[in-house]
Amino acid sequence: MTARLSHVSPREESLPVVSEPSGASNFIHDLVVADHAAGKHDGRVVTRFPPEPNGYLHIGHAKSICLNFGLAHDISGGICHLRFDDTNPTTEDPEYVNAIQADLKWLGFDWQEKMFFASDYFEQLYSFAVKLIHKGKAYVDNLTPEEMRVYRGTLSQPGKNSPSRDHSIEDNLGLFQRMRAGEFPDGSYVLRAKIDMASPNINLRDPVLYRIRHARHYRTGNSWCLYPAYDYAHPLSDALEGVTHSICTLEFEDHRPLYDWVVEQAEAPHRPQQIEFARLNLTYTVMSKRKLLELVEKKLVSGWDDPRLPTIKGLRRRGYTPEAIRAFCDHIGIGKREAIVEMQLLEHFVREDLNKRSPRVMAVLRPLKVILDNYPEDQAEELEAVNNPEDSSAGTRNVPFSRVLYIEQDDFREDPPKQFFRLAPGREVRLRYAYIIKCVGVTKDPITGEVTELHCIYDSTTKSGASQEQRKVKATIHWVSLAHAVNAEVRLYHPLLIADLAKVPSEHDWTTYLNPNSLERVTGCKVEPSLRQAVEGTRYQFERLGYFCTDPDSASGTLTFNRTVSLKDAWAKIDPPRPVK
Repeated sequence: MTARLSHVSPREESLPVVSEPSGASNFIHDLVVADHAAGKHDGRVVTRFPPEPNGYLHIGHAKSICLNFGLAHDISGGICHLRFDDTNPTTEDPEYVNAIQADLKWLGFDWQEKMFFASDYFEQLYSFAVKLIHKGKAYVDNLTPEEMRVYRGTLSQPGKNSPSRDHSIEDNLGLFQRMRAGEFPDGSYVLRAKIDMASPNINLRDPVLYRIRHARHYRTGNSWCLYPAYDYAHPLSDALEGVTHSICTLEFEDHRPLYDWVVEQAEAPHRPQQIEFARLNLTYTVMSKRKLLELVEKKLVSGWDDPRLPTIKGLRRRGYTPEAIRAFCDHIGIGKREAIVEMQLLEHFVREDLNKRSPRVMAVLRPLKVILDNYPEDQAEELEAVNNPEDSSAGTRNVPFSRVLYIEQDDFREDPPKQFFRLAPGREVRLRYAYIIKCVGVTKDPITGEVTELHCIYDSTTKSGASQEQRKVKATIHWVSLAHAVNAEVRLYHPLLIADLAKVPSEHDWTTYLNPNSLERVTGCKVEPSLRQAVEGTRYQFERLGYFCTDPDSASGTLTFNRTVSLKDAWAKIDPPRPVK
């Protein structure tokens, strides 16, 4: 499996990115390659992907996954661990552990049995804490959280020492042992590092290393009521596993001195090197596990696999491919500057990939009946259609043609505007893979005045693919035979948010910016009969409409398709789609 994919130029400069064009930029890759060549870390390269099992992975995690596993793939002898940083028993669940593994495998990555859990190190982490107490580098404190915030100071003012800071080593050891034994309630005591309450870096002002939490852990049960803080457990887990390059996002840059302090003062067996990079930010979606969990728990979406979400599971259900996601992550590169990437760029890579692999079919989402007055009533024929013009091995299929058809409502205008070349009274168009037809009559609802059906005539000499010279018309439209059509529901997805959350004031309720029209269900759609047995997860190009994927809900009896991404449509700028009635 190739983790670093070739770059998409020469069209890169036209792609919609709100950032510096980073295509080939990956400073971490260059740094690690240089370390390896220089023999740093004894010539080893060990990375890790360390998710907390408190939610599902999203597209932002994919960037880190591709980076960490890609480095291990690219460098001879490189290894990438999968480690679950499971130190918070109140938020973690085996469901998330299993889902994360499934997402990684779907993306195409393999940890080759190098899977670890921070909870496996609880005893060792406790021993390291005892060592810190013996060295006078940690102490037990009973300040309340509110008091601790006051004592910590501000960005402009130093903190002050806790009254507990100068307790004896013996007192601290005794209290810490009693904390482990479960003698104290939650929040009554914590173990803090003894560093520098006047440090300009607030992370070094005696941070908390352990908290009392009487909660059952999904792996260790009730064995522990004392749990390590992330900033303590994470660096020591890296060190215990022999990680050489601990790669994380920029928000941990200020935590790096604490990372190094913990590893050094605990006298851990290895000294990992922390390197930070800019996280992925996408427009008009949610990239926070906390916010994603809120959407799921409040039932504002259908679940973690809702195709509107940027979760790996949601993108998979929507029809995204792992190849497209990897190509996107490779293209945006790795940098140190925070930036926002437009969703259209991700969609570009999805289109590029699906165009090569998706079979073509015809589907009509908003049907308008067409009667071919001069076509025999009892006749039907099979017409040859190309499955995928981008893949010569895809072959052809037969589509049935008959006297009564469905076309899209938007492919007809009774009073066509300028530059509209599709069907109108007295005008001709070609039916895809079929004949040229001409509109000769319109039937309307007597009450609403809405067009209900068209009467057309077809030219039998203009069959598509016929050897004789073809008459030219300005437009070709798709269709489905009424007698052979299969009913379906199609779900169209629009941006989840009506504003970028980065621009929303923090005091605002972010859920008020959810797009109420992010999901559009279109029922009564008609698809060609080849889709009757469509299998869950199969991707198609609905000709002229976009790329679609068979949804799991099809198993309930009604064929259901999710629009993965639309086709580029220059006409939409001239004549936006009319609202559904």
